[in-house]
Amino acid sequence: MSEKIESEDGKLDLIKWAVVIAIVVAAIYANSYFATESLLFRTLGLLVAAGAAGWIGAQTIRGRAFVNLCLDARVEIRKVVWPTRQETTQTTIVVLIVIFIVAFILWLLDWGLNGVISSMIG
Repeated sequence: MSEKIESEDGKLDLIKWAVVIAIVVAAIYANSYFATESLLFRTLGLLVAAGAAGWIGAQTIRGRAFVNLCLDARVEIRKVVWPTRQETTQTTIVVLIVIFIVAFILWLLDWGLNGVISSMIG
């Protein structure tokens, strides 16, 4: 019984994705067709079309899974312990110092190899 429901959901999802694609294609065509109209109206039309396509896409199995993934990611982001301003500044300074040291070493290596190669070539 559940296999029959899953297959029906799969067919319904295909129809929903086809509607999403049709909305996107229609929005792109309408944006091109009404190129002489105000940019504000065209942008609002594209936003409405994107919202409708997104809402329909979120009603599918994969769409619901994506929405759940986004909600779970939001929960995980709230668990992150962000560094303080002082920690960020100190880390940035350390990174910049290391970059300058490595750049100086590479410059010395380039200068030395350039001298060796120049003396070999003549």
